[in-house]
Amino acid sequence: MGVLGSSSALVVNAVGGIYLLALLLRFLLQIARADFYNPVSQAVVRLTDPLVRIFRSFVPGYRGIDFSSLILAVVVEALAICIMILLYGGSIPSFGFIITWAVVGTLYFVINIYYYAIIGSIIMSFVMMFSGNMNPHPLLQLVWQLTDPVLGPIRKVIPSMGGLDFSPIFIFIVIGFIQNLLVQTFGISEQVAAVVIGI
Repeated sequence: MGVLGSSSALVVNAVGGIYLLALLLRFLLQIARADFYNPVSQAVVRLTDPLVRIFRSFVPGYRGIDFSSLILAVVVEALAICIMILLYGGSIPSFGFIITWAVVGTLYFVINIYYYAIIGSIIMSFVMMFSGNMNPHPLLQLVWQLTDPVLGPIRKVIPSMGGLDFSPIFIFIVIGFIQNLLVQTFGISEQVAAVVIGI
């Protein structure tokens, strides 16, 4: 692949990754019942709303959860995989291959979102504690709301000790287990990771 193809692949990876992040955040924040009026939430909605509205017309919701953003994320992942394969000089594989890796890539992306969100919340909490500023930034509030449904049940079983919250450690163990399971089950290679956004 030439310089132009390589540069184009980087652009597709970056732009596709940002849009996928926005779509998946929209879905996950809705599940977490996060604050819709948070400035960050509003930015995510504005970025994703044009295409989500189209998908909402034929993708039904369930119990107040709008699945159109999740389905759209899988479609965007599938299109990005096709574009990346073409940019790397390959030929489009079967429909089943594309859909399988689109689903796996989306799932892997969700896992990474929680991984980095938990790390971010830990770092920002320490910064707040040592700075003396107890007014959390809207982004931190959203991160807390995103991770609370995951960390909350563990906190009920393992309470904080000496002011330290050990629940993230167990989440990291679960995340590592799921990632290893995906790698071993689907045989994720460097070639696959190069064309699937989120891996």
